[in-house]
Amino acid sequence: MSALVATYPPLGQVTILDSSSVTIHAVLEVPRELAAATPWQLALWHSNDDGGEWTEAEFAAAVTDDDRVTDLHLANESATRLYFTANVVVGSSLRFTVKFRQRDGQEWRWARSEQGSDDGVVVIKKKPTRDSDPEDLPDLIHDLNPALSWKSLTSQAPGTRLWSIEAAVDGTKDNESSYADVPLGIPWGRFLRWFALVRPWTPWLAPRQGKTELQLDKDALLCSFLSPQGKHMVFLGMSAVDDVITLFRSSDSNRLAFHIRSDNPKPTTGIALVAVGDDIESTIAAVVYHARDLVSATIMAAAEGSAETPAGGDVQAQWYETWYDGLGYCTWNSLGQQLTEEKILTALDALAENNLNISNLIIDDNWQDIDHRGDSQWQHGWNDFEAEPKAFPRGLKALVSDIRSKHQNIQHIAVWHALLGYWAGLAPNGPLAKRYKTVSAVRDDPAKDQLPVDGKMTLVAEEDIAAFYDDFYRFLSASGVDGVKTDAQYMLDTLVPADLRRTLTPAYLDAWARAALRHFPGRAISCMSQAPPVLFRAQLPDAAARRPPCVLRNSDDYFPGDRASHPWHVWVNAHAALLTRHLPAAVPDWDMFQTAHGDGDDNGYAAFHAAARCVSGGPVYITDEPGRHDAALLAQVSGATPRGRTVVFRPAVAGRVLDAYVGYGEPALLKVGAYHGRAGRGTAIVGLFNVVERPVAEVVPLARFPGVVAEQSYVVRAHGSGRVTPPLRVGAPASLLAVSLGVRGADVLCAYPLTEVESRTRRRVLLANLGLVGKMTGCAAVLRTEFEVRENGRLLVDATVKALGVLGIYISVLPELSIQDDFMVTIQGQPIPSHTVTVNKDDQHVLDVDIETAWRKMKLESGWANEVEVKVYFALERK
Repeated sequence: MSALVATYPPLGQVTILDSSSVTIHAVLEVPRELAAATPWQLALWHSNDDGGEWTEAEFAAAVTDDDRVTDLHLANESATRLYFTANVVVGSSLRFTVKFRQRDGQEWRWARSEQGSDDGVVVIKKKPTRDSDPEDLPDLIHDLNPALSWKSLTSQAPGTRLWSIEAAVDGTKDNESSYADVPLGIPWGRFLRWFALVRPWTPWLAPRQGKTELQLDKDALLCSFLSPQGKHMVFLGMSAVDDVITLFRSSDSNRLAFHIRSDNPKPTTGIALVAVGDDIESTIAAVVYHARDLVSATIMAAAEGSAETPAGGDVQAQWYETWYDGLGYCTWNSLGQQLTEEKILTALDALAENNLNISNLIIDDNWQDIDHRGDSQWQHGWNDFEAEPKAFPRGLKALVSDIRSKHQNIQHIAVWHALLGYWAGLAPNGPLAKRYKTVSAVRDDPAKDQLPVDGKMTLVAEEDIAAFYDDFYRFLSASGVDGVKTDAQYMLDTLVPADLRRTLTPAYLDAWARAALRHFPGRAISCMSQAPPVLFRAQLPDAAARRPPCVLRNSDDYFPGDRASHPWHVWVNAHAALLTRHLPAAVPDWDMFQTAHGDGDDNGYAAFHAAARCVSGGPVYITDEPGRHDAALLAQVSGATPRGRTVVFRPAVAGRVLDAYVGYGEPALLKVGAYHGRAGRGTAIVGLFNVVERPVAEVVPLARFPGVVAEQSYVVRAHGSGRVTPPLRVGAPASLLAVSLGVRGADVLCAYPLTEVESRTRRRVLLANLGLVGKMTGCAAVLRTEFEVRENGRLLVDATVKALGVLGIYISVLPELSIQDDFMVTIQGQPIPSHTVTVNKDDQHVLDVDIETAWRKMKLESGWANEVEVKVYFALERK
C-alpha cells in the first residue's frame, strides 16, 4: 500500500515564518478504495525550541474550503487526497515530523521512513536585518582568525549588511603562482544548513548542500549559511582584482578557510566579501553588487592612459529585439562531431519539412580547418579562418549564402570557436601561426587526458590579439555569419607560468568582447567561462565598462544519451543562476536540448528540459537529430509572430532555485522561480521538477512565488493540468497549492494578478490576462494589457501579444455570460470568426481566443507591426 504525505511547512526543509502561531497543513494521498473504507489518522510529532521534549498532537481533518489547501494537480485515478491541519505555538524554533495510519488499529507509519523525509524545521524570525544592528563581524563569525583584516561596507541591497575580509598572500616566486590557505572561522558559530557553488571542474560551477557539518569536496566560489535564527551569511571570493583568485575550503570543526592563488609578483591580499541578510537572494546580491564595483574600478583604472579602451568602450551598442528571443538550432548533438556542409543542409531541410521554422542557427564545433595532430580534439590546432576544405569544399560563405537563400526564416547564423582558436590553440606550423606573433604556452589541468601534445599550446601573443580577433570576425561577417559561440574560455585559467596568465587573461577577454560588439552587436555566447578570473573579468563589470549583456552558458553540457545527467543538468543550472542572474553582462543559458531522442535513448526527459528552458529566462535552442522532432512540444515553447518569425517566451527576470539549501536526492521538488512584467503587476512563475526516482507531492505556498504582493489577489494556473485556482490571497489556507509529479515530471505554474472592475450597477468583476495558454510561459508573450469600463457599460480587455496562439482571459463572471450574446472580439480592429472564441475546456472562468486560427482564416497581414492587438468587449447587463 503506497501513500504520499505533503506538508506545509515542508518536511526535510527549514521554513522561516513571522508568527509564532503556526498551522501545519498536511495532504495525504492514499489508494481510493482505502480512503473510502476507513478514516485515516495523522499525528504531528514535534519538539519546541531546539532540543526540547518531543510531544504528539493530532491533526484534524480539514472539512471546509476555508481550511483546505488548493489542488493544482489532480491525484491519479486510483488515489484520493485527504486534508488535515494541526496548530502549534512555536517559541523560537520547531522540529517536527508526521506519522499516519488507518484508525482500525494498524501500526503508525512515519513519513521519514516512507519517503526518506527528514524532520521539518520552523524558525520564527525575531527581527529584520538593519544597518544599525550592533553585532559586528567577530560577533557573527565564531573564532574569526585575528590574522585577517576586515572592515564594514555600505551594502547596496536592502535588508543586508556587508563586510570585506582580506588575507595576506606572497608574491610570485620564479614566475610561479603563490598560494595561501588561511583559516577564517565558523559562520554563526553553528548553522542549520549550508549551500555552496563549487568548481567541480575548471570551466564550471555546481551546487553542494549540507546541514550542520560543512564538508566541501571542491573549492567553492560562493558559500551561504543559514543561522538558527533564520538569517543568511554569504561569502564570495574575489577574482580579477590584483591578479588574485580567492576561493573557500572547509577545515576541521566546521571552519571555513581561504584558498588563495596569486599571480601578482608583489605581496598582496585575497579578498572575500561577506553579507548577512534575511533572504538568500538579497544577501547574494549584496556581495555581487560590491564585487561588480571592485572589478569595474580595476578595469577602468587599468584603462587610464592606455590606448585601448575597456571592452566595448569604443562601440555603440545597438538595442533591438534581442536575437536570442528566436528559437534556435544547434548542430552539436544532432549532427555529431564529423560535421559537413551536406549534414547541415540536410538537417535544415528536415526541419523545414516538419514545419519547424527556426530563427537562429549555431554551427558548432568541427567546421574549422584544424591540423588533426595528436589523438583527440584536445590536441588539435587551428590552421586558418576558412572552413575545413574537405567537409566544406565551397567554403563558409557559400554554405551560409545557400542557407539564407533557401531558409529565409533563419535570421541569424553563428559559428563555434574556442577563445584561443581551437582546443589546443593554433596549429604550430599553420597559416595563422605564421600570420600573427605567437607565444608557446604550457597548460596545466586536472583532466590530464585533455591537455595538448606535450602540454604546450601555440597562442596569439598579447600584442596581436586585437588584430587577430578583428581579422577573424571580419572574415566571418564577410561570409554572412553574424554571431559566435566562443568556447573553452576557462583555458586562460590553466595557463602557466603566472605572468602569461596575468597578461593574456585580460587581453583575450577584452579583445574578444570588443570584436564581438563591433562585428556582431552583442550576438555572442560565452561558454566554459565560469572560471572565476574569466567570469569576474568578462561578465561582472557594470555599465562603467559599457558592456551590454551577452549569453553566458550556465552549466556543463547537456548529454542526451546519459540518463542520469538529465535531472542533474537542470538542478545545476537552477542553482548556478543564483549567482549568474546578478551578473550585469550575462544572460544565463541553460544549453540546448532534444525534443525527441534516438533509438534506445528515449528517456522521457524532453518535456522536462523544455520546461526548464522556458523558465530560465535565457535562450531556447534545440539539437534534434534530422527527422526526429516533437512538434507538439515545440509548440509549447515557441510561437510564430505575425511576420513568421519563430520566437520563444522568456521571462524578464531569470529563473533560479527557490530552495537553495535542499540537497540533490532529497524527496522534494526542484522549484525554479522567475517573473515577467512590471513589479507588483507582473506574472510570477514557478517551474516544478521531480529530480528523484519516485513520485513527489508538495504543498507550495503562493507566498513563495517571486514578486507576489500580499495585498494583491491572484489566480494560479498549472500548464500541465490546465487547472486555474479561484482568486487567492497570500496567507489564506487556499493559497497553499497541492502539487504532485511522477518520475521525470515537470510543470510550470503562473500566478496572475487580478484586476477588479465594476460595472455601472457596481457589479464586481475580476479579470486577468493569462497570455498564450498553450505555451509553458505564455505569460511572457504579453506586451500590454488594459482593462476598461466603457461609457456604454461594456467591459473592454485590450491586450497586445508578441505571437500567435490561444489567448486566455480570466473573467470571474464568465459562467454567467453567453459568448454568443455578450461578447465581441476583434484582432487588429476586425471582428474575428465566432468559432474562434470559446470557453476553456479546463476552466469555465477562462475565455479562449484562438488568435492563430482567426489570423489565418481572416488572411490578415502584419503590416509594419510584429505584434497582435486583441480587444475583447463584453456586457454584464442586458437591456
